[in-house]
Amino acid sequence: MKVTNTNHSYSRHQHNFPLTVVIGGGPAGLTAAYQLAKHGIKSTILEKGDRVGGISRTETYKDYRFDIGGHRFFTKVPQVQHLWYEVLKDDFIKVPRLSRIYYKGKFFSYPLEPFNAVSNLGILHSLLILYSYFKVKVKPLPVEENFEQWVTNRFGERLYKTFFKSYTEKVWGIPCTQIRADWAAQRIKGLSLKKAVINAVFGSNDTKTLIKEFDYPILGPGMMWERFQEKLNAQGSPVHLNTEVIKVERQGKRITRIIAKRGDETLTLEGDQFINTMPVAALMHRLDPLPPENILKAARSLKYRDFLIVPIVVNEKDLFPDNWIYIHSPEFKVGRIQNFKNWSPAMVPDTNKTCLGMEYFCSQGDNLWEMDNKDLIRLASEEIVNLGLVDDISKVEDGTVIRQKKAYPVYDGEYKQHLEVLQDYVSTFENLQTVGRNGMHRYNNQDHSMLSALLAAENIMGANHDLWTVNTERSYHEDFVTDDKKKTPVSPSIKAKSINSKVVV
Repeated sequence: MKVTNTNHSYSRHQHNFPLTVVIGGGPAGLTAAYQLAKHGIKSTILEKGDRVGGISRTETYKDYRFDIGGHRFFTKVPQVQHLWYEVLKDDFIKVPRLSRIYYKGKFFSYPLEPFNAVSNLGILHSLLILYSYFKVKVKPLPVEENFEQWVTNRFGERLYKTFFKSYTEKVWGIPCTQIRADWAAQRIKGLSLKKAVINAVFGSNDTKTLIKEFDYPILGPGMMWERFQEKLNAQGSPVHLNTEVIKVERQGKRITRIIAKRGDETLTLEGDQFINTMPVAALMHRLDPLPPENILKAARSLKYRDFLIVPIVVNEKDLFPDNWIYIHSPEFKVGRIQNFKNWSPAMVPDTNKTCLGMEYFCSQGDNLWEMDNKDLIRLASEEIVNLGLVDDISKVEDGTVIRQKKAYPVYDGEYKQHLEVLQDYVSTFENLQTVGRNGMHRYNNQDHSMLSALLAAENIMGANHDLWTVNTERSYHEDFVTDDKKKTPVSPSIKAKSINSKVVV
């Protein structure tokens, strides 16, 4: 390694092994590097933030720990679950799943329970929901191009408007008619009103159901990724924090080196292989020379939804039993509320207090995103009282704000055609793969991001996986399959024993 006062140059020629450069220290980037390290292939990981984990990191404020959105550890991919336990070992706890929906001044159990729903909605509204459901089953909508059409065909128009429309539009900031059906098919496939009622009334659990508990690192999800970081550093695959990639140099069909900034330092890294997890649109603008204009136009056309969380400290020992609550009522700006003490008691340093995460979905430049931190904390404090979850605003003792750019890739009406242009272009490079949620502009959970990374690592070792097929046919992320014949096939070279022999997770 050649080092000067202001420049660090890492060359693959100084080693007897191939070197992989990984852009991004989130679940996908760390998983790829870790899998390569297990096969003797060194990596250098470049992470723009001050800690690893990406959107799955755990932030801290005055010893209070909180997630950026809440991350449960459950999966239908046994290879991923095996990896979680291999890295974190006994530092998981089992957490019972409890969540509710707030709508029109009332709290609904989620998953929906018929007696609770009828009590809250009233008999007339409930009968109209059933009528709407049977009506669409007799005469379904002929086209399912957008979210509204897809959900209506499965739940009926009235239930769609009651429990899907307002919350979805709050999350994405656009009408449901502008959200592609792809997103609905990926996130809520396999559920139906009929199945929900049968499961709730009869306790049915034949092939699929919503999970009732999940694994969780005792100190939050960031604990997992920090453990990955420790192992990689110890294995000679360094993770560089606060390091931003500013240029990705290319010659013909090959990436040649990365230029990155870390404070006042400039790092130049050569490599044999490159794995990207930064937003694929941003990657196109980092290429040097730049790609053709049609590629840049497609990159500029991809849209993202941003996110901010306002953790507030409340001087109450117990507020409510839920892990999280969805706020569907449009009169409240908050979209979801996390109760981190109910994820793990170790997240809160004072057992007599509670830390709530007030989550707001927004876009850079809008009123919420630009709001002063003090005003955001005041807004969160007022809303938690108006929701009836805290009885006096004076009990909110402290708070902070964390903003997360590009938290969610948007599935608008044009995203698919633009993404296909970028996908085809990236495939022309011999030594570049792009994985993970933002790297593929796909609303993956962390397990699907990790699976794409495992397969990318295998490709470096000689396989030929199509990474873009990951999570295209998987059912809703909270379903699991108990029929072994329905296991998703994965490359034999990364097969691992299932942690739980009773279910495929």
